[in-house]
Amino acid sequence: MIRTALALMLSATPALATQEYILPTLFDVTRVAPDDVLNIRADPNGSAPIIGTLAPEATRVEVVEERRGWGRVNTGEGSGWVSMQFMHYRTDVWEENALPAGWQCFGTEPFWTVIPQGDQLVTAMPGLPDDMRPLRAVLSTGVFRDPTRAVTAPGMTLTTTPQICSDGMSDRLFGLQALVVIDGDSHTLLRGCCSIHP
Repeated sequence: MIRTALALMLSATPALATQEYILPTLFDVTRVAPDDVLNIRADPNGSAPIIGTLAPEATRVEVVEERRGWGRVNTGEGSGWVSMQFMHYRTDVWEENALPAGWQCFGTEPFWTVIPQGDQLVTAMPGLPDDMRPLRAVLSTGVFRDPTRAVTAPGMTLTTTPQICSDGMSDRLFGLQALVVIDGDSHTLLRGCCSIHP
C-alpha cells in the first residue's frame, strides 16, 4: 500500500512530467476560421488595441515570451501578443545538437550578423568581407527542447541562452541572447540577440 502511494506521488511530480516546450520556439496558428485572422494585441489581454494580425494558415511563428495564456510575437518593427489558445507548438524545432532552420544572430555597436550556411558559419559586419569559418560543432544541454546552444568554429564560439533580448534598433524583442567570442589578431566579444523565425 505504501509503495503504491509512493509510486503514484512520484509519477505526479513535475520533474517526471514531459516538458512540452521552452521558449523561444515556433508555433502554427490553429482553430482560426479560413475567413478570419488571429489578432496581435499591444498588451496580453483581449481588450488591448490590435497592432497586427496573423493569417489563419500562418506557420512557424516565433513566440518569445508567454504570460497568462498570451504569447509575445514580433510584428513589423514592434512586438505584440496573441492568444495561445490559437497556437499549436511545433515539435520539430529544437533537435539535439542542431540549429533550427532560420536561426540567425545579430547585434549593434558594431553591427554584426552570424548565420550558418551549409557547413560554414558566416559572420558579416559592414565594410568588411564576410568571415567564413568551418562549423565545428553545435552543442546543446541535453535538456529536452532546451534552446540553449554553443556553436563553435575555428577561433570563434557563439553561445545563446533563453532570455528576452532587444536589438536596440526597434521595439521588437527576441527570445535568445547571444555572446560571440572571436579570437584573431585581437580578441573580440560581441553581444546581441538571436531569432529562429524563418
